Amino acid sequence: MNDTKKPGTPKDSHYAKLRRTFRDQKSGGAPAFRPKRPLPPGENAPDGLVRLYGLHTVRAALDNPRRKISRMLVTRNAAERLEIADIGALPFATELVEPKDIDKITGTDAVHQGVLIEAEPLKAKALSALGDSPLILVLDQVTDPHNVGAIIRSAVAFGAGALITTQRHSPHESGVLAKSASGALEHIDMIEVRNLADALGVLHEAGFQTIGLDSEGPAELEKTFAGDKVALVLGAEGKGLRQKTRETVTALARLDMPGAIHSLNVSNAAAVSLYAARRFLAGNG
Repeated sequence: MNDTKKPGTPKDSHYAKLRRTFRDQKSGGAPAFRPKRPLPPGENAPDGLVRLYGLHTVRAALDNPRRKISRMLVTRNAAERLEIADIGALPFATELVEPKDIDKITGTDAVHQGVLIEAEPLKAKALSALGDSPLILVLDQVTDPHNVGAIIRSAVAFGAGALITTQRHSPHESGVLAKSASGALEHIDMIEVRNLADALGVLHEAGFQTIGLDSEGPAELEKTFAGDKVALVLGAEGKGLRQKTRETVTALARLDMPGAIHSLNVSNAAAVSLYAARRFLAGNG
């Protein structure tokens, strides 16, 4: 009779686990997991340029004839996802890189998805350049680029023709803002004004009903709409609309929220308001 143990039996596995446990205890335990050290953003973009990243953001920039791009860094995988067959055929400097090369520029917190471009920022337009859209959005010193980017995305999704911001106390175009907008930055007119109250007066003359969103507004938003042109005005998170803005808008209105929470993040409030305004205008047209 052969007493030789067959390898891989349950008994062998049990003793192997015991031996590993003993070694781990003797050496002070199993090696601890060590995550990669996060990298902060590198140097700023060259003067006059902004860095934009992310697949949707860059694809929209590539398709926008108004966008002047000077340089691209892209991984092989991202180039395939962007459907760029020949990076050498692009009309600007392009370099095939590894993800870590872009990490060194954006920092590891940025979700760049393997592509980054350096480009000239889009020029903001004057209020006189406002088109004939019946729906626009106005921001009263909303400064967080994540919020503004998300608002731009909703504005484009619901067909708003322009986003009006103040020259001061508004975020400049940046990678964070553009990434949050997910490509929508290339599809809307950005209008900057010096004095928001004066700009609201111009909108009134152009036939717009300006509605300021306020959680304590005297009427529900859906019951406030009138006319065939609507400008929704939203204030900064926490502070809300400034007093002068509150005094200048045609009406103050609130979103009907029957739940336990009676306020929304400004970007969420913008999306809900745009949806309601678009439904009103569609039914009124």
